[in-house]
Amino acid sequence: MSWSATEIMTLAGKAARGAGAPPAQAARFGQVVVVHLTAARDVAVLSAALEALPEGPILAYPLVLDQALSDAGQGLPAALPGLEQDALLVSFVEALPFQASLQATGTDGLRLRVDLATPRPHGVPRRITGCDGLIAQMTELADRTYVPDSDSSRRVGAGARLTDND
Repeated sequence: MSWSATEIMTLAGKAARGAGAPPAQAARFGQVVVVHLTAARDVAVLSAALEALPEGPILAYPLVLDQALSDAGQGLPAALPGLEQDALLVSFVEALPFQASLQATGTDGLRLRVDLATPRPHGVPRRITGCDGLIAQMTELADRTYVPDSDSSRRVGAGARLTDND
């Protein structure tokens, strides 16, 4: 089966929320999943990141990258302390809206090389295929974000009752 990039991004964000990620990190993870799958990187890395929640790279990578971007904006070295380069980190960097890349340094690990003035061109594929197991995992996690279909949830205001006035 195949999915649009938007379907994958939305489902990945909901899955991260269902697994315990805060909204901002979950939304960012959704973008990263599309970049990761488009680059044909290992799907197991994404599954492992979801399983690690409410800890792990889905929370850690955005925080470290945001600090490095803040440092770069102030003319300071954009260090990524405590991180080693892996496929998911590369996808996080490639999901940034401007030109950025990772650079290994001999002494202090990784640095983020960034050009804030140059937008990153994004070619989003029309359809993404080959990730059925990941889709099943993300669907199961996303289902945790829904209110249960029960009389008690409807009594406290869930659902549209008998009419839907949207």
